[in-house]
Amino acid sequence: MRVAIVGGKLQGVEATYLAKKAGWEVLLIDKTSEVPAAVLCDEFYLLDVTKILEWLPILKGVDLIIPALENQEALASLVRSARFTRTPLLFDKDAYAISSSKIDSNRMFAKIGIPAPVPWPECGFPIIVKPSGASGSEGVYKINNPQEFEELFANGLKDWVLEEYLEGPSYSLEVIGFSGIYKVLQVTELYMDESYDCKRVVGSAVLPEELRAEFESVALKLARNLNLEGIMDVETILHQGKLKVLEIDARLPSQTPISVYHTTGINMLEIIGQAFILGEPWQEFDVSVKKSVILEHIHIINDKLEICGEHIMAEAGPLYLYPDFYGADEAISNYIPGKTDWVAALIITGVNIEEAWLKRQIVIQAIKDAWGIEKFFDRSVYACSRDDKLPRPSRILRLKGI
Repeated sequence: MRVAIVGGKLQGVEATYLAKKAGWEVLLIDKTSEVPAAVLCDEFYLLDVTKILEWLPILKGVDLIIPALENQEALASLVRSARFTRTPLLFDKDAYAISSSKIDSNRMFAKIGIPAPVPWPECGFPIIVKPSGASGSEGVYKINNPQEFEELFANGLKDWVLEEYLEGPSYSLEVIGFSGIYKVLQVTELYMDESYDCKRVVGSAVLPEELRAEFESVALKLARNLNLEGIMDVETILHQGKLKVLEIDARLPSQTPISVYHTTGINMLEIIGQAFILGEPWQEFDVSVKKSVILEHIHIINDKLEICGEHIMAEAGPLYLYPDFYGADEAISNYIPGKTDWVAALIITGVNIEEAWLKRQIVIQAIKDAWGIEKFFDRSVYACSRDDKLPRPSRILRLKGI
């Protein structure tokens, strides 16, 4: 099997990792050379897929195109070129159009009765605000009072989503769909840093069976309503005993598919990819926990080790896959000998969650010992939940260039 993955950032890392685990030959395409997935593939092509005459020759002999980016112009080009060459494209443009807009997604949630955060102004402060079209944690922050609200939105509310601020554990669930057949996979738990960026994924999530069944039912309802053809990620938060859907993404996400692979042995990219190539759904299969996994992002700089959100991986340049990394099963890292500033996504497994956590502590200590590290930081969004510890909106906007 020969697949073309378009986009070499974090989605591209996820896609390349899973494609290689499936035994596929991977061609990676990106218009930037120093992207994270650049050396994880079999062949790398530096080109812009919107330039059709340069891109089409690459498709010769390719069995499947896997988009791993969110650029609308590039995605439109992939749709046209896949149609022209009759190459299967693992992408549902209609479902993606809805999921890529938080405004449209929330409108759908309300229409079909999906539990979600209460929109402002029906809720009081504090509230969470986020750009409608941004991905993941980008541009997400908290507004504590009317004064901060007035400061931020003096020029209007266009293309912003405002909703109640909820505290509680976050969970993710992938669902795959093809020709009207849908399958939910494994629930994972998400841990956020102080910027609402996911720093750690734990699988399988410890969740009461009735809540797990409810989550699966919601994910299937969403997939059916979208007539999903591909992969969709559903993220929820458990607030006061109730699950509420925060967002959906009708694309291959990052972090959680790798965690599901190590937890269950199921490679969701391989299953849905084969369905697109063969033109028929998968045979029914069971999803069961084989072991527990912790996937965690670390940043080493001089005498400091910090657990960080995945943004550190996006900014790290080309990444390498290392087996048995300081006791971790695997690590995806930009580390090379002699480097004193590096990052890694540690993949740590155990027969149960207790063993995985114990092993994780041993791995962290081994890294600290090897590097003579004295400073260790593991900040979370809840540690910054007091008003005096949160950046003010104007400060956040300046940092993000808004």
